[in-house]
Amino acid sequence: MRLHAKRWLPLALLIVAAPAAAKQPAPPSAEQAPIALLVDASSGQMLFARRAEARFLPASMTKAMTALVAFDLIRAGRLDEQALVAVPPATASRLSGKGTSLYLKPNERIRIADLLRGVVTASANDAAAVLAEAALGSQQAWHQAMNQRAQALGMTGSHFASANGLPDGGKTYVTAADMARLGQALVREHPELYQRYFRAREMTRNGHRLFSRNPLSGVVAGADGIKTGHTREAGYTFLGSVVRDGRRLVLVVGTTPSEAARAKASRDLVEWGFAAWDSRPFLAAGQEVGRIRVQNGTAREVPVTVPRDYSMAVPSGTNPAFRAEIHYTGPVRAPIAKGAPIATLEVQIEGQPAYRLPLLTTKSVTTAGPIDRIVNGLLGLWE
Repeated sequence: MRLHAKRWLPLALLIVAAPAAAKQPAPPSAEQAPIALLVDASSGQMLFARRAEARFLPASMTKAMTALVAFDLIRAGRLDEQALVAVPPATASRLSGKGTSLYLKPNERIRIADLLRGVVTASANDAAAVLAEAALGSQQAWHQAMNQRAQALGMTGSHFASANGLPDGGKTYVTAADMARLGQALVREHPELYQRYFRAREMTRNGHRLFSRNPLSGVVAGADGIKTGHTREAGYTFLGSVVRDGRRLVLVVGTTPSEAARAKASRDLVEWGFAAWDSRPFLAAGQEVGRIRVQNGTAREVPVTVPRDYSMAVPSGTNPAFRAEIHYTGPVRAPIAKGAPIATLEVQIEGQPAYRLPLLTTKSVTTAGPIDRIVNGLLGLWE
């Protein structure tokens, strides 16, 4: 791999591999999924997309966002997994036994951890509502937290008005692209909590065994989550994750007509993703990818890097040429904090759609004083 900065471009980074004939993998056989998406989370690439930006009803897949908000609160010290909370009588009356349920009783005391297991493993509607109220005091406050989190993730095509995904007249809707962002956030931002709750295939409640409906669990090697959904209005939906040899694929299927169709489409996507694509090392966290010009700073340039290690997915058995270029909105003015997301790296692999990776600064740059400005101005004359 050769890195070369072109001065007549705005500090562009060009990366060129040995030329090879472009090759497009044959699409996966996931015909029964009107909405389907497969993302290589290890590379940041979208490998397959069918109506990835179309809105659809998530049903219980909504509970993946409920889990993410709960994980955020646990990490922030605002929610204790071992705390015992009382089941509000009104919530028990409204939801106990409705759809999938833990059959919670009025004023029953239950641990937050057991509510979370009920949400993630059993997909219990009453558990999600009780968790929301115990954590933030009301369903409305929880919905607000869900939408704030969605906004922070860039889930621009989604809206949440439910903690559990029960029919709400279409107020709760998502896109496959947004749900893939959510799935990756669960895995990457909360690895320990994700493993603790999402890998479970069953739970026991009052002597009864409750099982996950994950269509890949125990069937597809490396499957470790995330959440299914089903209502008459939504059809059968699934947000899934599979990891093999350190490489993680995240998939979304929506509005499939049956449980069997959902399972087949999900398996087709995953197995195609691992068989039709090779994964190769690309960029490492901390590696200097390029430099961005800085105005009015104590330094005239600031190095940028990727926030984590990235691989590159290429069609199996090929070595395609690729090109990468830094994009940013300039001029970038000091002060600049270390770790600031000030640019993106656009990667174009021959024969594949371009995609972008975030770039962060590797150091801070303070505002220049009068002497620094004079020196920087003189140096600029020699460029």
